Amino acid sequence: MTFATIVGQNQAIALLQGAIAANRIAPAYLFAGSPGVGRSLAARGFIELLFCRDISVEKQVSVKRRLQQGNHPDVLWVEPTYLHNGVYLSAKEAAEKGVKRKAPPQIRLEQIREISHFLGRSPLEASRQIVVLDRAETMAEAAANGLLKTLEEPGRATLILIAPSTESLLPTLVSRCQKIPFYRLAQMDMAVVLERTGYGAILQEPSVLAIAQGSPGLAIAAFEQLQGIPPELLAKLNQLPRSCRMALELAKEIDKTLEPESQLWLIDYLQHSYWQNLQQMGIIEKLEQARKYLLSYAQPRLVWEVTLLEMMNR
Repeated sequence: MTFATIVGQNQAIALLQGAIAANRIAPAYLFAGSPGVGRSLAARGFIELLFCRDISVEKQVSVKRRLQQGNHPDVLWVEPTYLHNGVYLSAKEAAEKGVKRKAPPQIRLEQIREISHFLGRSPLEASRQIVVLDRAETMAEAAANGLLKTLEEPGRATLILIAPSTESLLPTLVSRCQKIPFYRLAQMDMAVVLERTGYGAILQEPSVLAIAQGSPGLAIAAFEQLQGIPPELLAKLNQLPRSCRMALELAKEIDKTLEPESQLWLIDYLQHSYWQNLQQMGIIEKLEQARKYLLSYAQPRLVWEVTLLEMMNR
């Protein structure tokens, strides 16, 4: 079972297995916890266990294969999307198409309407339908309100909302879900997951581990982000600029080289790196202010120019 690959989430797995054993499946669940600690994997394991009970071994093999391929007719997996030329693209699709992404992805009202359409028919093969909303905290207000209507009358369906915390969603949504808690992993469990997935080299990257804070998924994502930054640029960033000209040239290089999402990640990396080396709260606060400006769609080059000049004159 997929549950066997999950490390450090014994309570969540016990709750889900107990619900299936007692045949008391809730209409909605909230898988609450930090990204990258096994929430999506647990959702897949829960669906697999739920769909494979009381069927023959031959049918179990077929169900597991279809779930792995993401084409089971009674499962709808909803992810945040970008809107590009009137087409909704997932983060993976946007990356494959080379789409420039100026704003973070979100779950949109149109996707919530798709859920209603999906639930408007009866299950085709399983005993119920399953809808998973990955990164549910990205729902726009209209989408969240639309989902509330679905949660009030889910029919023969179960919805799984995956979010970092109860505070990241509307209280009215949270009140209709059974909470399944997920926790950050201890250092030993982190090492097990990273070694198992072929990312043992991350254990030698203190800044990456500091960013991850007990999340193997975030550690892997951060490590891959780090590999995507040119080494010469990273070398320049690992020390504060020594002149105004150097600060302005560095800001230009960051803006030219890195996508907006990579720039946001770079702020995390620099905060941890500078804190480990300098331990000056003023620098950390200036970088945090830069993050706020970038998230509010300020011109990135200008944001970095101001930030690096201020850091230089700390």
